[in-house]
Amino acid sequence: DTFEQRVQRPHEPGERDGFYSGKKKQHTLKSQVTVDEDTGEVVDVSQSVPGPTADLTLLKESGLMSRLPPGVGALGDLAYVGIDDLDPDTQGATPRRKPRGKPRPERDWEFNRAFARRRVRVEHTLSRMRRFQALAQADRHHRWDHAMRVAAIAGLVNRQIRALA
Repeated sequence: DTFEQRVQRPHEPGERDGFYSGKKKQHTLKSQVTVDEDTGEVVDVSQSVPGPTADLTLLKESGLMSRLPPGVGALGDLAYVGIDDLDPDTQGATPRRKPRGKPRPERDWEFNRAFARRRVRVEHTLSRMRRFQALAQADRHHRWDHAMRVAAIAGLVNRQIRALA
């Protein structure tokens, strides 16, 4: 999954549009974090990219799907619709979207509920990471080594999870 962190507005006028996220209505950096659904531990952190980058584009650029071992799949939220088309050797799944102009079928409700039960540990891990002030507040380090700070916090969260287990 990914998350966005607010950053200071770039000084160069040409760079400003590249970091402005319409979703958050501010300048942001996006980080992709891969979490093991069984343990809840962070297993991979991608390089940080400008906020408007789509989650699926970030997944393609990171090359994560090709690095997964055989038989291991990836679960994503609705931002990753089309994940199963990225790498033919790797399985990917997302929740089912509501059909346009039609009510959602009952079996889709059941599928999405079961899917959410599997992903809840991933969302809890992201929540643990976002509690650290280094990720909760605006990044004032002008986008330098942002991925390294995210990875350091992921290590702290992994340590917390292991201590609780």
